[in-house]
Amino acid sequence: MRVNRPASRPSGSSPRVRKAWAIVGLIALALVLILGALRVFLPARLEQGMNTVLAPPPYAASPRAVALHKTLIVADLHADSLLWHRDLLDRGTRGHVDIPRLIEGNVALQAFTIVTKTPRSMNIENNTGDTDNITLLAIVEGWPMRTWGNLTERALYQAGRLDDAARRSNGRFTLIRTSADLNAYLERWASTPGITAGFLGIEGAHALEGNLDNIDRLFDAGVRMMAPTHFFDNDIGGSAHGMVKGGLTELGKAMIRRMESKKMLVDLAHASPRTIDDTLAMATRPVVVSHTGVKGTCDNTRNLSDAHLKGIARTGGVIGIGYWSTAVCGTDAAAIARAIRYAVGVAGIDHVGLGSDFDGTIRAPFDTTGIVQVTDALLNAGFTDRDIAKIMGGNTVRVLRQVLP
Repeated sequence: MRVNRPASRPSGSSPRVRKAWAIVGLIALALVLILGALRVFLPARLEQGMNTVLAPPPYAASPRAVALHKTLIVADLHADSLLWHRDLLDRGTRGHVDIPRLIEGNVALQAFTIVTKTPRSMNIENNTGDTDNITLLAIVEGWPMRTWGNLTERALYQAGRLDDAARRSNGRFTLIRTSADLNAYLERWASTPGITAGFLGIEGAHALEGNLDNIDRLFDAGVRMMAPTHFFDNDIGGSAHGMVKGGLTELGKAMIRRMESKKMLVDLAHASPRTIDDTLAMATRPVVVSHTGVKGTCDNTRNLSDAHLKGIARTGGVIGIGYWSTAVCGTDAAAIARAIRYAVGVAGIDHVGLGSDFDGTIRAPFDTTGIVQVTDALLNAGFTDRDIAKIMGGNTVRVLRQVLP
């Protein structure tokens, strides 16, 4: 009987090779630990430098403003909070928005807007879409690998985060998808303290990856508002901050028609003047500008002309006035109220609202617990209680009731 002898050990099992593999293993472990540390500490450090406030809470306001603010349905059309590495159910020590702070600020409804791509050296004048800040952020924050190279997957991931927060909130937070959802929530909100709600939007239809069928995927994930462009021109249309600043493409016009058929809000924030004109020429439903300023008080390429204020009002829509210095040429609630006053004078009292751009890499006068200062500033600007109720949220709620499925 023949007995096979064990094969001789391969040279790779020599002490020298084993030592080399041990070193490789240690290096790999060190890299994993470093990446883990980056995911724990770097996102927080990044946000601490990008989403700041001029003054920390608590925020003071007049007794009259405080009393009035408690009676208001406050709605904000824009916050980029889903971009950051925070659990929105926990009260944060950085940034501007989370569920506890929304409740403290008496914010009944917050639009959570999804960012999928931004250019390096971002500015309000001229940007290309050749570079992207979000890929590295997604990797550092530990987003799923499917999001690293696909903008639609980034949008779906962020939408899923908000849906997950709603499920885990024990009723504190409601994700609004339909007008029936909104009406039921507001009825509950009127008698139930300690709750808030939100809905989903997207900054820039490059999130569609050139495929309009992705509108259906995003709609199914809860998205109810989308802007054609963000900080660069794309295959949908021109950005106010792009290189060409053209109008809607044929694909863009098809997108507007498809969004309207699905009862999604078209958001003209960041759109070029030609894209705004093209959209207004074909819109059959109210459109919004989720966060902006007005040229009448702060003249730059970011902000809206009087003609566009009037055009948006003619659709029945709402212009959300932002809180940051490029929007209002100021750093306090008085500057916000000044822009609102101007917009109301041009567009009318039924067509102006709030669009903070909280957590959108801005330096804000306050976080969302301080919105009572806007109520105070509007009182000081001579608005009536009824007018303030419209501006602070009534106009936005009216449009959502009209547009949402």
